[in-house]
Amino acid sequence: MTQNLARTVFLLAHTGRPAAIRSAELVVKGLLRHGIGVRVLEEEARDLPLPDEVGLVKEATPQCLDGCELLIVLGGDGTLLRGAEFARASGVPMLGVNLGRVGFLAEAERDDLDRVVDRVVARSYEVEERMTVDVVVHRNGDIVHTDWALNEAAVQKAGAEKLLEVVLEIDGRPVTGFGCDGVVLSTPTGSTAYAFSAGGPVVWPEVEALLMVPISAHALFAKPLVTSPDSVLAVEVLPHIPPGVLWCDGRRTVELPPGARVEVRRGAVPVRLARLHHSSFTDRIVAKFALPTTGWRGAPH
Repeated sequence: MTQNLARTVFLLAHTGRPAAIRSAELVVKGLLRHGIGVRVLEEEARDLPLPDEVGLVKEATPQCLDGCELLIVLGGDGTLLRGAEFARASGVPMLGVNLGRVGFLAEAERDDLDRVVDRVVARSYEVEERMTVDVVVHRNGDIVHTDWALNEAAVQKAGAEKLLEVVLEIDGRPVTGFGCDGVVLSTPTGSTAYAFSAGGPVVWPEVEALLMVPISAHALFAKPLVTSPDSVLAVEVLPHIPPGVLWCDGRRTVELPPGARVEVRRGAVPVRLARLHHSSFTDRIVAKFALPTTGWRGAPH
């Protein structure tokens, strides 16, 4: 369906969740009421009770966001990372509404939907850029795979029976080698995702850095490492072991043959996120993890 409205928003939702269906209906009706066009994927529209005014897109390509000022994503972390793929490829800012558990990429919760609509209508949001990583897999000197990630690239063992044997490298120099379940190569945004589960540090998103976090390493020196954002991190899979796997943002995977080398560096293309408020990342961590702050008396003046 062709829309002639001056402003258009693209909506992406996890239609397998009843909460997402109800949330999508509320957001669509609110935006249309204010004269803002809404565009959705045809495959998702089958599960959503949408008015006829909604524009339907057959193919999920970056071009389907042409002319859209914003990408609104309703769902959990997996849906938000799917939305990040659209946002990066199109350059359109993503506004995430968390319908899952943690949702660090989200800017709002399901109880905030009315406020989300009001802020979009008023254009009352700011856009910030989040650092990504570009990933290149080499074997015998040849590039065999390229990818990217917003959260992390994870080199992991393919099966449960044997450890992955790796050598770590930073900026062209070897650091250490060990047997492990894997290594997470993360952005600051991803520091609260897989890297956090593996024991890595929490890094504030405005910090520019790269993280290298071993997973269950059998070694005396297997600490998380934080490097310059301009560093090049590499994980070499030793040639005498079974193949491993590379996961990017937990969504895209490829087998790593013995002897593969995975290089990660700062991404050339960031992901743009729409921000509704200026709440501190500290407050977000406290809220997301329900951290105890009883007894705090405030900072001295």
